[in-house]
Amino acid sequence: MQSSWYNIMAVAYFGGGCFWGVEVCFRAIPGVRNVTVGYMGGCVPNPTYAEVCSDRTGHVEVVCVEFDPAVISYNQLLEVFWDCHDPTTVNCQGADFGTQYRSVIFCCDGEQEKIAKQKKMSLDKTGKYSKEIATHILPICEFYPAEEYHQRYFEKNPDKQACHFRPPSGHV
Repeated sequence: MQSSWYNIMAVAYFGGGCFWGVEVCFRAIPGVRNVTVGYMGGCVPNPTYAEVCSDRTGHVEVVCVEFDPAVISYNQLLEVFWDCHDPTTVNCQGADFGTQYRSVIFCCDGEQEKIAKQKKMSLDKTGKYSKEIATHILPICEFYPAEEYHQRYFEKNPDKQACHFRPPSGHV
């Protein structure tokens, strides 16, 4: 029997533009236990923010979302992901341009990939967006946490304006 203090956590990785705003979106969701901003999908080990912003490493700004699947499902996290950015734009979100801002889901396993692809196809069919969803769905690769000053950026810098993100619409 499982003890009440012991919860099995799961992980999901999302890139939806500037990771500062995406982090804020996911931190607000019940069942999300932690969010770490970082880089994924590139060819340079241990990249720095400056290297990623050079648009030469291939990395994406992503969030690593640790969540309790007994409280929130991966499918519900996908809803938050697609609501907090414009998934139809390629290599940009708001005023941010570059491949590091592309819309991407890095899947930890075949089940996440299946759910993400089904959700993307279903969302495309709804006509919610005037353009086709450009989000890439890829297998997980090495995650590199961003520098400490990027973690909880808006909590540390309350005078800063939030980037492109849209607050979750309350569907969870």
